[in-house]
Amino acid sequence: MNGAEAVLQTSGLKRAFVQGETTIHVLRGVDLTVGPGEIVALLGPSGSGKSTLLQAVGLLEGGFEGSIRIAGVEVGKLESHERTVTRRDKLGFVYQFHHLLPDFNAVENVELPQLIQDATRPDAKARAESLLTALGLGQRLTHRPSQLSGGEQQRVAVARALANRPALVLADEPTGNLDEKTADIVLAELLRLVRGEGSAALIATHNERLAERMDRVVRLHDGVLE
Repeated sequence: MNGAEAVLQTSGLKRAFVQGETTIHVLRGVDLTVGPGEIVALLGPSGSGKSTLLQAVGLLEGGFEGSIRIAGVEVGKLESHERTVTRRDKLGFVYQFHHLLPDFNAVENVELPQLIQDATRPDAKARAESLLTALGLGQRLTHRPSQLSGGEQQRVAVARALANRPALVLADEPTGNLDEKTADIVLAELLRLVRGEGSAALIATHNERLAERMDRVVRLHDGVLE
């Protein structure tokens, strides 16, 4: 697969942190390709660098060496504004903690990224309601986060991540804050919705059982992929 065909392609991606006189090498040259519509599990224990890799790919942090291409475009060296536009238009994020806006209801939380992308309010609302209903939240559209269970809040976060039809969804331990039964349900819905939308996804987890439900598994160990 070449870079023009890949949704995500990293080459020689490195990240090191300096603490006092010690240099900690977190990523030591990561080469990773995610194809269109492919859902890849990023497996590794806590501290293996999974979150650091997602932050690099998500253009959330600088200080990296190497190449990052999203939808065929080299994005690692973009200026701040261009990075923001790429995150808005090409990427969707799901975190372990949902980070919903507490004063907004479920629909409004999913509308917001669309309005930032200049969608009309009626279109944004229709898209939000459609995604939330597909995730089983059709009766909870006007509930605020404090009125939703942990699993329901994370479903809203999934809908928000997909609101702008991203080429790539990045998820960092998206079920890590849920009990096992709820985690199974939320992950199944995340995978179903991502596949239905035609997006690709890179999902970090330390859960082998959940990883097996994805299209492919890559393992991060000592800063390199195995």
